[in-house]
Amino acid sequence: MLKLQYPICCGVDVHKKIIVATIVTTNTKGISEYKQKSFSTINSDIQKFHNWLIENDCYHVCMESTGKYWIPIFNYLEQDMDVCLTHPKYVKAIKGKKTDKKDFRWIADLYKFDLVRSSFIPPKDFRQLRELARYRFKLVCMKSSEKNRIQNCMTVSNVGIGNVFSDPFGKTATEIMSYLLENTADTIDNKAVRKLIRKNTKASSDEIFAAISGYHIETDQAKKLELARAHLEYLDDMIIQTEVELYVRIKPYYDLVRLLCEIPGLSEISSVIILAEIGANMAVFDDAKHLCSWCGLSPSNNESAGKKKSVRIAKAGAYLKPLMVQCALAAVKSKKEPYFAIKYGRIKKRRGHKKAVIAIARMMIVCIYHMIKEKQPFNPIDYTELMDPHFSQPRVILNDTNVFAYLKAQGYDPSLLVTSNDT
Repeated sequence: MLKLQYPICCGVDVHKKIIVATIVTTNTKGISEYKQKSFSTINSDIQKFHNWLIENDCYHVCMESTGKYWIPIFNYLEQDMDVCLTHPKYVKAIKGKKTDKKDFRWIADLYKFDLVRSSFIPPKDFRQLRELARYRFKLVCMKSSEKNRIQNCMTVSNVGIGNVFSDPFGKTATEIMSYLLENTADTIDNKAVRKLIRKNTKASSDEIFAAISGYHIETDQAKKLELARAHLEYLDDMIIQTEVELYVRIKPYYDLVRLLCEIPGLSEISSVIILAEIGANMAVFDDAKHLCSWCGLSPSNNESAGKKKSVRIAKAGAYLKPLMVQCALAAVKSKKEPYFAIKYGRIKKRRGHKKAVIAIARMMIVCIYHMIKEKQPFNPIDYTELMDPHFSQPRVILNDTNVFAYLKAQGYDPSLLVTSNDT
């Protein structure tokens, strides 16, 4: 028999323009009474919804995370009530019995027995930080799109800058491209182009001249390049402003940022974004494995009749997982701190590059979990053994006098040993 956890609770079905709520009250005999009411999503009606819950002595609310519609409701109720936000797949009604009128009642019935899995909702300051971090992610994606458009224009116009420069958006390449837009193939001056080439440029001047000779930029491509380059500069400025705001808001937790920066492959901005996603309280996760699963860096379970159908990593962590993969790629290339590079090389021989990078990203998340939880610096157990190839554990010679002390030091209880009188 299911154990009743919440004698008075509320199931809420949130839509764009309407909120439908059902308060279920269950007595000691297991008999439930339902009170249903609808409210609009304007502020005055949300206030009425809040007051209606308090009037009925209901302080436990469960609702689906439908789009962004749940956010204003959650922000309004979280101060006075215990709000459980859940994914719709965890409260989906039985097939054939799903209607709008039954959804909120089904949610309330599940929640009163504590059968609903709650989503992780960080505190308000971290939610605000997360919004800014995710907006920065969108800006970076837009910047990448504009770079692709510029490269397409250069390809169409027969400008081979991308073939000779490692970074077609570096200082030298940008200045040369600006010069080409102001001139034509007949009016360009090699001396003027040579003055734009910086000393640290790896490509020779002859290679650069060969890449830009014979170019022809049509008027439509020129206008497209002008707009895209202006938009790229604007996006750079927006990203800088967003990062400044992130640093201002993370100031109370800057000790954790500096702590995470000790991990190879993690920069300051990466540490800030990671904290914005997972928060500073690791008690919300059962253990490090739970955090890895939440980030989408653990193999999924899909087994039937003893056959594993798929062990691919989950689709979770749409914002955090790409960042951790980038940090892992940076960590495995670090020559100053080759800890993860050594582990990557060993895994790559057996599993390949992609699985090895995911494994390193998972190791980094585990390190982050323990460092935040225990407030300890980056110091893995096998760090000395990996970094010093000549390191060896001291050998212990066991005899009748020290064997029990050794077992006790390893965590065993010698009193549980069974002695035998057989000869």
